[in-house]
Amino acid sequence: MKDQEQETLDACLDVLDRFMIALNAHDAVAMDATMHFPHIRFAEGRIKVYECAGSNPMDLFARLEAEDGWKFSTWRTRKLVQFSDTKAHVALSYTRFRDDGSVIGIYDSLYVLTKVKGNWGIQMRSSFGA
Repeated sequence: MKDQEQETLDACLDVLDRFMIALNAHDAVAMDATMHFPHIRFAEGRIKVYECAGSNPMDLFARLEAEDGWKFSTWRTRKLVQFSDTKAHVALSYTRFRDDGSVIGIYDSLYVLTKVKGNWGIQMRSSFGA
């Protein structure tokens, strides 16, 4: 069981690393490449469903920068809490930073990753961040 757990964790961390790199690069296409669709996001008391790649509203980058001076984010913690051959729940937290390195906030989240046609991707995100 430990081998399957480590294999699942490694696959999920790879997806999450690519997601964060794409987010910080403001690369919506690369972000989409780390997701499975339909993709669900639950934040700020609202559920949003992105039916297909390209449907994620990419005003996100400008909105975060305008609201808080956001420049980049980093993972703080990532823990595989439940998994099967095709689904994983990762409890995580991330930090948002301004250009000067000051912290905007630290946010806890739960990401659900699924393995579809042999590829892991983020299927759902529930976050306490905006």
